[in-house]
Order: sequence, then C-alpha cells, then structure tokens
Amino acid sequence: MAILLIHGGAWSMPDELVGAHERGIRNALGAGWRVLKSGGCALDAVEAAVRSMEDDDTFDAGRGSFLTSDGRVQCDALMMDGATLRAGGVGCVEHIRNPICAARKVLEESPHVYFVAEGAERFAAAHGIELIDNCELVIEREREHLRAAREKAAQGQEFEIFAHSHDTVGAVALDANGNLAAATSTGGTLNKTPGRVGDASLIGCGTYADNQSAAVSTTGWGEPFMKLVLGKWAVDRIAAGASPEEAAWAAMDYVKSRLKGHGGIILLDRSGRIGMAHNTSRMAVGCRTPDREWCGVKLERPSQPA
Repeated sequence: MAILLIHGGAWSMPDELVGAHERGIRNALGAGWRVLKSGGCALDAVEAAVRSMEDDDTFDAGRGSFLTSDGRVQCDALMMDGATLRAGGVGCVEHIRNPICAARKVLEESPHVYFVAEGAERFAAAHGIELIDNCELVIEREREHLRAAREKAAQGQEFEIFAHSHDTVGAVALDANGNLAAATSTGGTLNKTPGRVGDASLIGCGTYADNQSAAVSTTGWGEPFMKLVLGKWAVDRIAAGASPEEAAWAAMDYVKSRLKGHGGIILLDRSGRIGMAHNTSRMAVGCRTPDREWCGVKLERPSQPA
C-alpha cells in the first residue's frame, strides 16, 4: 500500500499564516500522490512533494528561504533511498531553484553522498540543472525579517529563534513495491552565518530511510538535532520494536530534555505505520493513503505519549 507523509515546518505559527500552510501542504501532497497513484517510486514521490514546497514561498526552502547575515539565500537538501541506502545531498547552494532536484542528481549520478557550495553547483550544472541568480530566491518578507533581526542584535537583545518561522520541509513515502524514501529541504535559520549547514541535509540527522526499518524527516532547530543524530535515533527505536508514533514522541522528548531542542518529526515504517510529533505550538503536516487524505497545522499531543 502506497503512503505519503509530509511536513512543512514546526514552530509558533500565527493564525494568519495557517491558511497558506494548509494550501502549501495540500498542493505538495497532491504532487507527491500523483506519482504514487500512477505506480511511481517513493523517490519520485518525495522529490515531487518537496519540490512543490520549495516553489511555494510560504516555506523556508527554495524561494522565500530565510536570509543569511549577509542577505543571501543558502539552501541545503538531502534525499535517501531506503532500498539501496544511497543518499544525495547539497549544502550552502545559492543558485539552484530546487535544491532537492540537485540532491537527487547526487544520489543517482555520483559515487559521493554530499556536495557543498560552488562544488555542488558545478555538479548540478554539469548534470542538467539550471543555475539562477540568487536574487530570484530572495523575497521582501525575508528582507524585513533580516532587518528586524539585525536591529535586535544592534540593541544587544537576544535573538528569539522560535519567534520566527521554522518551515523546513520534508517528505517520506512508501511505494507499491515496498520501498521507502525520505527527502528534506531548507533555507536554514534566519540571520545565520554564511556557510552554516543544518540538520536537514545531513544523513541521519534530519533525513534517513532504510527499507528494513523506517524513513524520517525532521524540522526545527538544527544544531540539537545534529548533536543527537536524531533522525537515525528515531529510526533505530522503530527497528528495536517501537511504533513510529512512539518513536516520534520519544525523539521530541529526547531532544528537549537533553538539549532544549524544538521542532518536529515525521516517521513512516516499512509496514506503512506513521508517526508524527512536535514540541512547538504548531506543525504543518499532511498524509495521503489510497483511502484517506489529511492535512493541517496543529497536532494535539496525546495525554500519555510513549
């Protein structure tokens, strides 16, 4: 049975942005599901879903991403194939409209797992991906966000990272052949130092897929997730017998208790069971199966999570 599960960020999302997130999630769910419905593979499905969100400036991925401290967009993305354990990622790319497509090229056409910055862009261009001017990825909303962050810094005020959007996007899928795949894409954090890479595009931290266990994608404050290799940690709990829902809530508890980390996670195991959790006020998520479609931006935590 084919299943697609996606997320579009976990943060203190204000009411006025709920509608845009719901539309973006619904569109991405449709893009990925069309692939699975026609018999396509899990890799194609997660790429289509994430690409849709990269093209939607509601999210912190592709066009509309947060800006670095010098006012540019730098994006990271990773894809992983659960059938082969092949993965492909790019980091700190500035001239690629859809970083997830570049990640797919690395996965399929390189013996390496990861390329960064100019090297990633040269590889992408050599494999048919058009390079664009960075200004095509920058929008006025993010110029204002960066201006506000700079003003706070100039006044000696601590920058409240979770008062702003954390709209890293991701998808996990199970196709009709029983293969899992995962994909995650992000523009990183607001006012980040140029060259910073977050968890989203690092194998095992924000993205992982293994047909023997599960596929995962995370969103949130990357540094704590990286330190705990949180995505693989959650997948390993499923391999040890936990359900995806149990593993998802356990991962959120773990990152918060150890490092005060915040964000969200989605998990899909080889049996088609799903799990999703967050320790922020809201998380944008969507799920599609042959007989059900659901998307929304607020999940209530069970009273007795595992």
